[in-house]
Amino acid sequence: MALIKRTAPKTIRDAMIGKSNPVFALLLLVSISLLSLPGFDSFAQEHSDQRWVTTWATSPSTLPEAEQQPAMVEDQTLRLIVHTSIGGSSLRLRLSNLHGDHPIEIGSTAVAVHAEGGSIQAGSSRAVSFGGQASIVIPRGAAVLSDPLPFAVAELSNLAVSLYLPENSGFLTAHALSNQTNYISEAGDHVTSTNLPTASETPAWNLLTAIDVINDDSVSAIATVGDSITDGWGSTDSANQRWPNHFARRLFSDNSIDKYAIVNAGISGNRVTTEGNARFGQNLQARFERDVLAMSNVSHMILMEGINDIGMSPSGELITAEEVIAGYKQIIARAHARGIKIIGATLTPFEGAAYYTPAGEMVRQKVNLFIRGGGEFDGVIDFEKAVQDPAHPSRILPSLTADKLHPNDVGYKIMADSIDLSLFK
Repeated sequence: MALIKRTAPKTIRDAMIGKSNPVFALLLLVSISLLSLPGFDSFAQEHSDQRWVTTWATSPSTLPEAEQQPAMVEDQTLRLIVHTSIGGSSLRLRLSNLHGDHPIEIGSTAVAVHAEGGSIQAGSSRAVSFGGQASIVIPRGAAVLSDPLPFAVAELSNLAVSLYLPENSGFLTAHALSNQTNYISEAGDHVTSTNLPTASETPAWNLLTAIDVINDDSVSAIATVGDSITDGWGSTDSANQRWPNHFARRLFSDNSIDKYAIVNAGISGNRVTTEGNARFGQNLQARFERDVLAMSNVSHMILMEGINDIGMSPSGELITAEEVIAGYKQIIARAHARGIKIIGATLTPFEGAAYYTPAGEMVRQKVNLFIRGGGEFDGVIDFEKAVQDPAHPSRILPSLTADKLHPNDVGYKIMADSIDLSLFK
């Protein structure tokens, strides 16, 4: 068979014009026009893009309690206020129905720049889609990612994510104690409303568990993992005064170190080894995969957890330091298996707190001895030294706490300021 030599056109344009086809020519002109638009390359982003990094996250905490009727949402809009760390040119949302009792429908979703209260900045709202559709049904126990959305995300800024739930939600997966006021609307789809017609307020972040952004500066994330002290309990509501917030601000103001996204994986009441009250979530070893390893581009983590294992030991039998340390070793191994550097943070003093005992104090000191000298962590942050009362080392300095367990805004800033930034260079 004779081979027919075909000369390939030099460009797609040549090919189209060579066909003398007006339709091809029109498509070419439209394509060239789109490609010339600022930010058009954002439309081509894929979920596999290596620039994705989690700028904000929260960990589902509230487990369903059989004896209680859960609060439900139906034909209402949730407006959730979140504070970013790193900025970016595009975003995607992660929604979770982890603890739901049936599939949940999200009728529509929008993201906007937060103004104040339940309001957003006029003209900033953008619709969010899932697989090209405005609505999605999330199966029970599942999580979903939204489509990438070109959206200028400013660092250290507040976003408002609005979710319309047309049908009875059943039990809502939530981070129950956010230290942030969020909003539930009157009846109807109000995801794009500048001023949300608010029916009630809630301290919970419902359904939303993470926001990723595209950042061109090869930024990775530091996951801060812990209990209520990482969650920010005791800080001023809706003011972003948690120690991870202060840490992010400090990182971004220091030109001697690269920027990192800061991911908060703290749950108030959470424990390393055991579980108790349903509001406090699954133990850290159970939730570590979804709350840390599943986040985008995590390179480091800071672990500060264990005081609730001591203070809320199950069955009235005090947990041993060896049990907490065994839990640490598992988390360290799993972090290292993913190439994540893990920094251990010492447990802060708790004498005077409701669940303090002298025996528990001895366990805390033994755990801190391991954190400082066990050689298993990739670095150490000494939060105990940062906030303890020099005259009474088993207590937090009185000016830094209201309940002798949780720092206040000043205490959280002191914690963040005590971190040796060379750990992340």
